[in-house]
This record gives sequence, C-alpha cells and structure tokens, in this order.
Amino acid sequence: MSQEVMIKLVDIDKSYGEVQVLKGVNLEVMRGQTISIIGPSGSGKSTLLRCINKLEAINSGYIEIEGITVASANCPDHPMASAAQVKSALGKTGMVFQSFNLFPHMTVMQNLIEAPVHVKKIPKAQAIEIAKEKLAEVGLSDKADAYPSKLSGGQKQRVAIARALAMSPDVILFDEPTSALDPELIGEVLDVIKGLAEQHMTMMVVTHEMGFAKEVSDRVIFMDNCNIVADRPPQEFFSDPDHPRIKAFLDKMLTKHG
Repeated sequence: MSQEVMIKLVDIDKSYGEVQVLKGVNLEVMRGQTISIIGPSGSGKSTLLRCINKLEAINSGYIEIEGITVASANCPDHPMASAAQVKSALGKTGMVFQSFNLFPHMTVMQNLIEAPVHVKKIPKAQAIEIAKEKLAEVGLSDKADAYPSKLSGGQKQRVAIARALAMSPDVILFDEPTSALDPELIGEVLDVIKGLAEQHMTMMVVTHEMGFAKEVSDRVIFMDNCNIVADRPPQEFFSDPDHPRIKAFLDKMLTKHG
C-alpha cells in the first residue's frame, strides 16, 4: 500500500474564546489507513475532525488534504491554496456525523443524489446509479424510497455513510458514528465501517467503541488535554498502555462496557 500522506496537520491550535480545545496538534494520516481517535469527552476529538473539513476555523498551524493546504493561520510559509483547489480537496473528504444529518423531507434516494447532482454536477441518471450501488453496499437497497422518519437509527446512519460514499471521497471522517444509537443497532453500522476498512478506504473515526478500535484500526490515537498523547498500533496501545491517563481511561471504558 502506498505511503502517500492523505491528511497532514501541523501545530494546530484551536480556541473558543478563552477555552483552548486543540493545542499544538501534529498528525499525518496515510492513504488506506483506518485511524481510531479515542479519549475523554472534551479532549478535542470532534473538533479535530471539524477543523480538517473546515467546519471550524483554526487559530494557528496548517492543514493539508492530499498536499493541498486547505487551512492556514499564522503560517506565512504555508499560505492557503486557491479557493478552487480547497473546494476540490474538501469535496474528496466525506463526513459522517453522530446525528445523521439527513434531510427529513427527502427520500433516501433524494438524500444520496442531492450533493452529487448539485455540487459535483453529475447527471441525475448517473447519480441514481451510483446511489443504488452505495445503498447496496450498506445493505439498504430496499429503502431507496423511504423517508428518514421511517428508518431506525442504525439504518439512518448507514444511509448517511452511503451518502458520503456517493461523493466518491478519498477520505471519510466519522464523528462518533454510533453514539446516538441504541446498543443493538451499533453493530450494523460498525460492520459497514469495517467493510470500508477492508477496502482500504482512508478513515478517521472518533469512537467510544474500544472493540472496534482494537479490531479494525491501523492506529489508535488517544487525545487528552487538547493534544495527542499517544499514537500507536492497536495491539500495543491496548496491551501495554504506557501512560497513566490512558490506563485510567481504558479501565473506565472497559468497566462501563464490560
């Protein structure tokens, strides 16, 4: 597998007023890697993803997606790329939110073709074919004409994943994709993400599911106090937590879910 750098973050700071949420974060994500991001609430995990796809503005540092500088603050040596280049890079970066964010007044099919038709200007007939393929991939071919209100939480999240895939992304960011789901529905969503990992889709997954992080990730990143405390292969991370904060977190998580 190519060791091409897909996402690069350099010295990222992010504050909301007086509250710092990211402090000097550095990270490289390689093509085809699945990276699980774990850590206590408020450690900056979701903010990190939101900065990558520019839902949040950074205060300093720079972010590259496939070599394109999409965000830069207080970095004169790394100016932002052109608006067209930034738009193109962000267009290859899918995002799946914990709250699904489906359009309630649209059918599943309409939700899937909306962005390909209006953002990528793909002909509608072609967008429908792509959407059918992606719905089949997440096991929901029979729900194309359903409205979101008729779907379970797990089905809604699988539709949200299919919608991200319909844009043919190079990278998908998952922000706690199972945290809004009932326990019995979590597995069906994680199975879809596991399938994408097997296809070597580049993914960053903020998750509380330790079993998933252990089984599917190439790397596990632990965040605490606004920064990355550990970045290790899952076998090492879980069998030999080398930081007291990580050990305390894992003990708590395993007790809660055990």
